[in-house]
Amino acid sequence: MAKAKVIALYKQPEDKEKFDDHYFNVHSPLTAKIPGLREMKVTKIVGSPMGKSEYYLQCEMIYDDMESLQKAMQTDEGKASGKDAFQFAGDIITLMIGEEVDE
Repeated sequence: MAKAKVIALYKQPEDKEKFDDHYFNVHSPLTAKIPGLREMKVTKIVGSPMGKSEYYLQCEMIYDDMESLQKAMQTDEGKASGKDAFQFAGDIITLMIGEEVDE
């Protein structure tokens, strides 16, 4: 079975220091409590081949499979994480759901 993931992509925040403080001290610990979450990979975007990037941060939240991901999103912790994300970054966040490809 393919691992499933939620990918959160954040555009450049107006106040990076305020964003980082909330993201790393409030949002990440909240998200880490979601049942079934196997791994959380956070990447700060430092640029692009064309220079500056419109994106600031990416987070991949990895689950065993799509069923586990769907169950996790229905938990109180999953709902709390989603609510928090949209409260502090609703105007700059894009969320995607994907499955890893085994070639």
